Amino acid sequence: MAKIVECVPNISEGRDKEKIEKIIDAVRETAGVTLLDYSSDPSHNRSVITFLGSPEGVEEAAVELARRAVELIDLRVHEGEHPRMGAVDVIPFIPIKEMETAECVELSKRVAERVWSEAKLPVFLYEDSASAPHRQNLASIRKGQFEGMAEKVKEDKWHPDYGEGINPSGGVVAVGARMPLVAFNINLSTSDVEIASKIGKIIRRSSGGFDCVKALGVMLEERNVAQVSINMTNFHKTPLYRVLELVKAEAARWGVHVIGTEIIGLTPMRALIDSAEYYRQIEDFDADRQVLENHIL
Repeated sequence: MAKIVECVPNISEGRDKEKIEKIIDAVRETAGVTLLDYSSDPSHNRSVITFLGSPEGVEEAAVELARRAVELIDLRVHEGEHPRMGAVDVIPFIPIKEMETAECVELSKRVAERVWSEAKLPVFLYEDSASAPHRQNLASIRKGQFEGMAEKVKEDKWHPDYGEGINPSGGVVAVGARMPLVAFNINLSTSDVEIASKIGKIIRRSSGGFDCVKALGVMLEERNVAQVSINMTNFHKTPLYRVLELVKAEAARWGVHVIGTEIIGLTPMRALIDSAEYYRQIEDFDADRQVLENHIL
């Protein structure tokens, strides 16, 4: 059977539609890949792009996307709520069908080498592709963001895996293999971003919260709403509903409530079924047996 790999690059542009479309055209114009979804957030000033296909096609699309992002995005004039260190900030590869994680790791290294040689964008390998334990966590690599990266990469422990220094306008990029991630955001009934930041600290693993949860507080300026922005790196270990319920409880301490949630990009169906099972209090539920689409698929 054919090998299928997914790629979900994040670019540091969420406002200029013309630039975004030109960058996404790198995927549309590549044989052997299918563009599944893309979404742009003006407050974050960031777009998330999802495509999949053969390893060879995905490699070509990812490299060309990175090249166009460096050409069109200048981080020296970039502002947004989401932390960023590169014009294309992260390029993850996820095994979907007939692909092993080790194969995605090798794919990520080929792409990393080409992104440096063809786009002159220095690369850090992260997650399952990381060259050292302290480079596994994307947040650790990104700390300091674009503005602090030129000094950071001078440190022995933070030399890029491919290339040197930073691209003057494009920064650096993280490339790696990982399992499916759910980008899950929770909006609060307040404009006080400090409340969202405090809740983010409570729920994220690095501060003693849930396993497989990364979170921070951001401000959605166009809505005047504070948001807990979350990456769920393994929804099997920590389901979405568990995080949502704790956020509700912690928000109540400040007289705040949840006004909505959002999923950015695509998400595994199982992550949503788990939440439906929990909130509907379905007894003895078996998703494999009782969900119609699972039989069809």
